[in-house]
Amino acid sequence: MAIDWTNIYKKYKGLWVALREDEITVVSSGKNAKEAWEKAQKMGFKKPILMNVPKNLTYFVTGTY
Repeated sequence: MAIDWTNIYKKYKGLWVALREDEITVVSSGKNAKEAWEKAQKMGFKKPILMNVPKNLTYFVTGTY
């Protein structure tokens, strides 16, 4: 099943976010991965998922011909 990160993109574009295991709940954010990780750790999240939210969305389409 696809995950809709539209709200994450709108709020956190250009930043790094730390996500819960559900991959949609943001527990912290920062200008770099280290900042987002350290904030999540201080909040008690041992192994958050880190994701860089792009400033601009681009499309990539692939296929087999």
